[in-house]
Amino acid sequence: MAGEREVYFEFVILGNAVRVSAICSVTGVEVQVIGPAGAARHDLERLALRKLERRLAESDAPPLPPTGRGGFTV
Repeated sequence: MAGEREVYFEFVILGNAVRVSAICSVTGVEVQVIGPAGAARHDLERLALRKLERRLAESDAPPLPPTGRGGFTV
């Protein structure tokens, strides 16, 4: 469907921390957050998603659809 978006998540372990990237499939906008390696994966995804939503709100891009955890983890 036109205008439908997905969010891709990438997790990279950096010692005792993990870097999570969230990438919008339509605009290519990418944000990153860093958290403790022991943190729950869902919490880190949610944090990265909120940061991506905020970044998209600052730009002219339409907001992400409210579909919950619709994404693809790399």
